[in-house]
Amino acid sequence: MIFRVLAASFCYVTLLAGVDAEEKLPLGANPDAIVFTHFPSPLHAVVWRNWNLVPLERLEATVGAPAGELEKIARSMGLPESQAVPAAFDESLYITVLRRNWHLLPYDQILTLLDRTAEELAFSLKEDDFLFHKLGNLKPKCEPVRFREITQTESQKAERIQRIVAEEFPDGPGGGEEPLSFIEDLSRPHPSDSEGIPEKSSDGLRYLYSYFGVFGDPLLDPESDPFPAGLLQRLSERGVNGVWLHVVLNQLVPENGAFPEFGDGSARRLARLRKLVEQAAEYGVDIYLYMNEPRAMPAVFFKDRPELAGGESRDHLAMCTSTEPVRNWLRDSLSHVFKEVPDLGGVFTITASENFTNCVSKGKKTACPRCSKRDYAEIIAEVNRTIAEGVHASAPDAKVIVWDWGWNGHGDGTDIIEKLPDDVWFQSVSEWAQPFSRGGVNSAVGEYSISVVGPGPRALRHWKAARERGLPTVAKVQFNNTWEMSAVPWLPVMDLIAEHASNLAEQKVENFMLSWSLGGYPSPNLEIAQAFARDPSAKAADVLDRLAEKRYGNAAAGDIRRAWTAFSEAFREFPYSGGTLYLAPQQYGPSNLLYAKGTGYASAMVGMPYDDLKRWKGGYTADAFAGQFEKLATGWKKGLDIWDSAAAKIAPEFAELAREDRGLAGAVYLHFASVANQCRFIMARDALGDQWKVTPEIRKILDSEVEIARSLHELQSADSRIGFEASNQYYYLPRDLVEKVVQCRLLGED
Repeated sequence: MIFRVLAASFCYVTLLAGVDAEEKLPLGANPDAIVFTHFPSPLHAVVWRNWNLVPLERLEATVGAPAGELEKIARSMGLPESQAVPAAFDESLYITVLRRNWHLLPYDQILTLLDRTAEELAFSLKEDDFLFHKLGNLKPKCEPVRFREITQTESQKAERIQRIVAEEFPDGPGGGEEPLSFIEDLSRPHPSDSEGIPEKSSDGLRYLYSYFGVFGDPLLDPESDPFPAGLLQRLSERGVNGVWLHVVLNQLVPENGAFPEFGDGSARRLARLRKLVEQAAEYGVDIYLYMNEPRAMPAVFFKDRPELAGGESRDHLAMCTSTEPVRNWLRDSLSHVFKEVPDLGGVFTITASENFTNCVSKGKKTACPRCSKRDYAEIIAEVNRTIAEGVHASAPDAKVIVWDWGWNGHGDGTDIIEKLPDDVWFQSVSEWAQPFSRGGVNSAVGEYSISVVGPGPRALRHWKAARERGLPTVAKVQFNNTWEMSAVPWLPVMDLIAEHASNLAEQKVENFMLSWSLGGYPSPNLEIAQAFARDPSAKAADVLDRLAEKRYGNAAAGDIRRAWTAFSEAFREFPYSGGTLYLAPQQYGPSNLLYAKGTGYASAMVGMPYDDLKRWKGGYTADAFAGQFEKLATGWKKGLDIWDSAAAKIAPEFAELAREDRGLAGAVYLHFASVANQCRFIMARDALGDQWKVTPEIRKILDSEVEIARSLHELQSADSRIGFEASNQYYYLPRDLVEKVVQCRLLGED
């Protein structure tokens, strides 16, 4: 893990040299942390949330506990014996560990717990998919948690937790599949009917992200494999011919180049990238690089080169692309990457959003003395032109896919399309601006929707403009899952997927980006897209009938199709809004805690929903918002009932797969039902003012949440895919669901 991060954060180590460790890590508003009163003490909370997730020796070092003492505390609460922790957890679960300790430990203890330096964590918080933003752009103020003797009162409270755990989970709070077990299964190729290297699909471009790829710096660790053979095989069989990889360009440039701060470890990264490209090619799959460049840098970077500094955002300054040295660096860097790895499929660009890059990417145009005098469209087009020049200097046939994400505030981008070079492809989010009406709200889709089917007017307008320029067009879609619900690898809303794929076929859209960081699983949903790619005139009903028969057998296919339709119709009730996508608790479901008193914390982007109903609901009333999730859960349950009625018709050879699929569908229902409960709980709690008490309504909600959390615990224990998403790792683990049960039981006793 240290090998991975040290070089990754080289420029941060260099630029932050001499700065105090605590000052290197962002604090934001730094409010007081939430106190989790269902635990006997903060020490008990730290033990509970980290038990068997980090090595015991490291946990003991974090709190200064003598050997064996933390084992006693864990056992006093009903936790299992300590066990060896897989080394993979350090990398693949560090976000999960960080999030569960965000309100428990100060930075210095978190660094010990994660075995990271301040520079390494600072790099991760900035570059690992907006991690600090997902944590609320603040670090709660936490007192150090140190080992001490446990008081009698604390022991009694721990015994109460132990009794609850034994009552609610008679088979124990652990067991089942170990976290990340699915990776081993997906890594192994399965017997194939075909021989030799599969041919690359000729049905158009279809690329996506690895279901479990590391998002921050995936190339430095030779043991990290985002695209193992088994995953590539399964994706290729479903028509996928491209995968994309998150990179930061200043980590791939030669050392001692135009900017000496950059490039440490680049040779190792490029060597690793070459191997990944070769491995993917064996399955007819190309690798594409995420290009969100040039990344803004701390002010100290510009101390001796102030003429290159552009607009400023959050203590970082843009490397201004209106300056020739920056454009030369961008062009030459990409030429170098594609010279070193010539078989890359290409890049896709984001030039007006995500990280702060060029001066207009975060609305900082007026703050730059050069860009403030230039046309917005010309600046965006120039960045894309420079990227294309660099790529094509070394790899003329590589694709440069220009994405309109964020252009003109997600508005009309035709002025930019007119200025793009002739040798690029053009990509747009299919469903963007598609109108919908539900829950008393009339609105239009912003992004990431399966519940509202595309294509929408913005994409249609932009594709038309691109085609008039002779540019190949690409639809960005989410066919597996979205931020509407991402805690399962794919949503069984097949009617909606088929409707969208059919609509795009009618528009003669042949190329697809099938996922962002979420949605990269080799699912049956991808087979729907593959079917329409092979036969654009296919009928949705025929495609779905064949898929159901293939997956579950002829006898059960009709009932399963009816279940899919019920799931799809229920999902149309999702209370879509930009706020709901990112801020509501549907990713966390019943693992999100309930609070007798409002926390005062604002919900964070896909990171920590807290109890912030006001931001969850977007433009809906609280009652309508809760009501939509109730409609969604009720309709979804109808689909489950239909599915269960078909169980006896499923032939033995399909039974195991059907059981797994039923588990995923059941988990989705539990998430939506829990969100409805949480909304009703907050409304009932707030109606009490400062006088908390367990009313009959609150009692009913608490009992329901206990049942839901228990049921999800059973499902997740049997299927380690549940609760996982690549860029957020695990939203929750089985023990978090046990904690929720304990908390609800104790709240009910108040």
